[in-house]
Amino acid sequence: MPRPGPATRGRAYGARMRSPLTRPLPAPPEALRRGPLRPGAFPSPLHEAATAARIGRWLGTAFATCFVTGLISHYLQQPPSWLPVPSRPVWGYRLSQGIHVATGIATVPLLLAKLWTVSPRLWAWPPVRSVLHGLERLSTLVLVAAALFEVATGLVNVVQWYPWSFYFPRVHYYLAWVAIGSILLHVSVKAPVIAAALHERTDTGEGLSRRGFLTAVGAAVATVTVLTVGQTLRPLSPLALLAPRRPDIGPQGLPVNRTAEAAQVTVLARDPAYRLQVAGPRPYALSLADLRALPQQEVELPITCVEGWSATGRWRGVRLRDLLDRAGAAPGAAARLVSLEPAGLYRTSVVDSAHATDELTLLALELNGEPLAADHGSPARLIAPNRPGVLQTKWVRRVEVLAEEP
Repeated sequence: MPRPGPATRGRAYGARMRSPLTRPLPAPPEALRRGPLRPGAFPSPLHEAATAARIGRWLGTAFATCFVTGLISHYLQQPPSWLPVPSRPVWGYRLSQGIHVATGIATVPLLLAKLWTVSPRLWAWPPVRSVLHGLERLSTLVLVAAALFEVATGLVNVVQWYPWSFYFPRVHYYLAWVAIGSILLHVSVKAPVIAAALHERTDTGEGLSRRGFLTAVGAAVATVTVLTVGQTLRPLSPLALLAPRRPDIGPQGLPVNRTAEAAQVTVLARDPAYRLQVAGPRPYALSLADLRALPQQEVELPITCVEGWSATGRWRGVRLRDLLDRAGAAPGAAARLVSLEPAGLYRTSVVDSAHATDELTLLALELNGEPLAADHGSPARLIAPNRPGVLQTKWVRRVEVLAEEP
């Protein structure tokens, strides 16, 4: 038998000396190559890097926008002690949360188109060629899973359906960091491939063209946006056919998320013995008639929910800072408001000093010229500028002066 030549011996030596991370793994049995793993499973010429890179650019922009506006929403709902929350502009949260939900919905067709375009690489054979290749595939799996989770759970949150037991805001927040980190890692690793693909100008010329496909994806994004953004953008509200809320439909012309019946406060909200308790250095109590006898202020403020809808109302009531001053609060004091609700994540909320001392922050008794409906927080509710709707406490029974910022 002839001895192997120098080239053959060199390759064998190189294979023995190759890092365990890059050493080829045994190929799986061909019998497993079925479904999307079979040869020719993805015949469309649009499964190409040039198409994927262009959709990826749009998708990356949408995810980045969602991430930044999501951080704003998170910190406005759960502000850390070192981060002051401004009460101006009054429409700040309305703008940021409206953009957050609109771009989140727009990512649905973009993400589906991106996954379809790169599907041949997601189902490549063999699934794992080496340990290093397996780690790369694992990072891609984390990216896809986190992106799908964020988009799917965000969409379900918009329609207020929670088929899970975990606390959505916390999980959504932490997975957002995983998703954005995975995207940055993916882009940095694939940067040369992405750059080359974006400079590729040659179209396939077969079947649906790349330009036609991208136009269709753009049209899908525009359609879902126009049919949902009206829940925030009032001029487009008649077109909000897919939005779960219309900003002009509800008691007294405003939508309602949580009704008095759902909060189990229907009887308490109508109790003639209602008293607002104000706790501070000089505590006192006020009946509803006493509250109405105090100097009243009327303001026009939007109310914005995390689900993305927002609407503006004319609110009339007592300034919160007047109630705090009467209780002997120190200048710049914060407050805690407690609802009649017997239970619930948002039955209490802290109003920081910037909002508590703002002249636009009211304990509202009327909405759009009428006494508050029970579903809008009767007998009294908080309304403050640039504040998430979940923190605009309804059915307020107690106001507590806080000696210092919590």
